[in-house]
Amino acid sequence: MQCEMCGAEGKDPLKRIRIEGTELLVCNACARYGTEVQGSSRTPAAQVSRSSGHAGTRPQVQRSKDLFDRMGGDLVEDYADRIRDARMKLGMTQKDLALSMMERELLIKKLEKGELIPEDEVRKKLEKTLNISLLDDGSSEPADLHHARMTTTMGDVIQIKKAKK
Repeated sequence: MQCEMCGAEGKDPLKRIRIEGTELLVCNACARYGTEVQGSSRTPAAQVSRSSGHAGTRPQVQRSKDLFDRMGGDLVEDYADRIRDARMKLGMTQKDLALSMMERELLIKKLEKGELIPEDEVRKKLEKTLNISLLDDGSSEPADLHHARMTTTMGDVIQIKKAKK
């Protein structure tokens, strides 16, 4: 089998780890980048990121929940533009939006610049106040990601730059 992170052919049995809410089968070298999960069924990455951590059987390993576990779905990539456009359509300033949501104006500024990812509570307030949706419905994704014959690993995508000494 092939490591889903670096793409190396694994002679040893691969380990199932969780990195930022996604379960991967990886070699021993890549296992250090996540938390080992045991006794969990394999699910496509799209389903794992949408789950709230309560799907199926709970992993035996206790770990702290990260941002991706708390979210109810995938945050759209253009969330900053959607927030700014919806606020401007309603004729509100950033200060007006912050007051109506009972949040700080600085939070709104950082969200609109894309410097900050909204937490679930703030996202819900934004959606209610601006009457928009910031979660991706997933309709553009293929139905079954893990049955593809040719798969891309993280090793195919990233390039590691070595520091000059």
